[in-house]
Amino acid sequence: MEESVGRLEAIWIKRAHGGPMDPVQSAAAVENAGLDGNADRGGWRQVTLIEKEVFDRISEVRGEVVDPSVRRANFLLSGIRLEQTRDRVLRVGDLRIEIRGETRPCELMNAQHDGLREALEPHWCAGAFGVVLGDATASVGDAVSWE
Repeated sequence: MEESVGRLEAIWIKRAHGGPMDPVQSAAAVENAGLDGNADRGGWRQVTLIEKEVFDRISEVRGEVVDPSVRRANFLLSGIRLEQTRDRVLRVGDLRIEIRGETRPCELMNAQHDGLREALEPHWCAGAFGVVLGDATASVGDAVSWE
């Protein structure tokens, strides 16, 4: 698999289940728990990640901007492909995340943009989720790469 170096473009913290996604410049991650202050902590989905290029492509095809924050993920990455990366370790600055699987798009995506769920279905376009492998802080602009 070709190795590349990407960038952390945005971070969002969900303050409550079903609540808004708050953009932040940095986030503290706690080993085996997730992002400090995020409603989804513990379990297998401690951090969720999406690719900027997916949303750029969807926006271009649709002829309208589709804001990546509607996906409700924690990290927006550029320059890194997430497809078929289960069990790999992603480094975001000093933060290490073990990818546990694909995040499947739900019916809420179509409530945001008609047809968005279908656009996110193939090739892990809705992103990936993983667990935190050690306490660290990630900041917008951090380098992103595979170990």
